[in-house]
Amino acid sequence: MSTAHIECNAVTKRYGRATILENISLGISKGEFVSLIGPSGCGKSTLLKSISGLASLTSGKITIDGKSPRRARKQMSFIFQDATLLPWRTVESNIALGLELDGVARKEREEKIKELLSLVGLDHVTKSYPRELSGGMKMRVSIARALASRPEVLLMDEPFAALDEITRDRMNEELLRLREEHRWTAVFVTHSVAEAVFLSNRIIVLSAHPGRIACDLKVPLAYPRTNETRTSNEFESLVSQVSHALREGTSVDTEKAEL
Repeated sequence: MSTAHIECNAVTKRYGRATILENISLGISKGEFVSLIGPSGCGKSTLLKSISGLASLTSGKITIDGKSPRRARKQMSFIFQDATLLPWRTVESNIALGLELDGVARKEREEKIKELLSLVGLDHVTKSYPRELSGGMKMRVSIARALASRPEVLLMDEPFAALDEITRDRMNEELLRLREEHRWTAVFVTHSVAEAVFLSNRIIVLSAHPGRIACDLKVPLAYPRTNETRTSNEFESLVSQVSHALREGTSVDTEKAEL
């Protein structure tokens, strides 16, 4: 019996005659941070949505703790590329939305929101509306809202793609700080090799047309990771390896690599 937290077994997805994903088999352990990377159209987001239960499969199976994505939905939270905040709600009421839908009592809801606002450093903008926030602040609200349900699995689809490089790097560091406190299992879609290397325990490179696993690469960098991590020889070597795998669509032997 598998001990994987998330298990994809021979996952295939077709839209009409087009095969988007083909025979994806992948196990993700509890607490791992796994990034999915690959060329545009390789099915990264489709795989993420399939894990969440937002997309159906043509064939194959996905389980979370042995349950179907639909049955495990309350264990998961999804962060999209757009912060998807409701413009007529304040920061605190946007974070409260999921708690309200779950019927959490007002006092408990207020306590959780206060804790989350402190966690993501937004105590000073609780009554602000999305239009009054920067891009990075909006993503912090989105992350806080996702964490409100205390998920075991956090699924993220290029959440920082629209941010400038400095803000993106800062948000990456913030995300890892939150992970240290909450220890969820993370699956993260990105087009950025450097971002994938900085965040992950493991990187899955998908080939294009159809999406298959071309490379399953472990990232042997110690946590916590800081800005100094990005300037290390080990980091630069890993970025080079993943970039090569991405270009060639073939696997690399990280055991023989000189880090």
